[in-house]
Amino acid sequence: MKIGNITFGSRPVFLAPMEDVTDIGFRLLCKRFGASMVYTEFVSAEALVRSVRCTLNKLVISEEERPVGIQLYGRDVEAMVEAAKIVEQAAPDLIDLNFGCPVKKVASKGAGAGMLRNIPLMLDITREVVKAVHVPVTVKTRLGWDAGSIIIGDLAEQLQDCGISALTIHGRTRSQMYTGEADWNPIGEVKRNPRIHIPIIGNGDITSPEEALRAFECYGVDAVMVGRATFGRPWIFREIRRLLDGEDPDPAMDFAWKLDILEEQLRINVERIDEYRGILHTRRHLAASPIFKGIPNFRATRIAMLRAERMDELTAILEELRRNPPEYITT
Repeated sequence: MKIGNITFGSRPVFLAPMEDVTDIGFRLLCKRFGASMVYTEFVSAEALVRSVRCTLNKLVISEEERPVGIQLYGRDVEAMVEAAKIVEQAAPDLIDLNFGCPVKKVASKGAGAGMLRNIPLMLDITREVVKAVHVPVTVKTRLGWDAGSIIIGDLAEQLQDCGISALTIHGRTRSQMYTGEADWNPIGEVKRNPRIHIPIIGNGDITSPEEALRAFECYGVDAVMVGRATFGRPWIFREIRRLLDGEDPDPAMDFAWKLDILEEQLRINVERIDEYRGILHTRRHLAASPIFKGIPNFRATRIAMLRAERMDELTAILEELRRNPPEYITT
């Protein structure tokens, strides 16, 4: 599979762009564990054009994480074109246009998945951004606005005609947000369309190696993208990769090993930001990590872990778990 001049191995697995999640430290961890491609947090075109510092900081990428994409969102053609040119100067391997974010503060303003209610504008933005930059431009979107407007079949052809190099499809409508089950059937139909020649990347409910394998085997997608299942579990890429490559699970990835990775993630965030905000940034992953699921009488420890405000407090809790691992754990 190729996107532009970027060549991937067989059945690549991508890290989805996620706000407040896919910072550079987390991307590097996911890359280490086998992510074929990583993406930055999504970037507001309007904020980028205004040179908002925290938005500009999202453009910082590392050579070690390549190939890496920077994702843009916005609702104005001129701003998206200008922002794309700014992004290109950061030298990403591709620019991805976000037409799929369902959250109210984005979609209600006509950006992200809000574009699914204004297809002519979506196509204008895509066409003009493709013309304005020299790196590959890709799109991430959803099936449609709601169950009564599943438009991805025609939309995929229209976006391809705008010159994009790949299309990622999340198998939900905007109205579904992240509820219910992702419907991969329309994704498979797009992939089987003989008029589609760009790579199709499937996204939605890839929570296990088995789901990733099923996506490739049942729907024929060129790549899969993993999102929320990476929270507190950057090693999911190694788990998926081993199954896709016909290898047995890695026995070294036990409870203690996974604790070490979470602690490393904590240290990366503290060093990259500062102690207080680095801990806050890591809490989402600690709260969601599957290594703590199913542990009896864990509530008090979980509360202490999520209330810790100092590095030594949090590492002491993790060290205690390492010294006295629970008798019953589900990883």
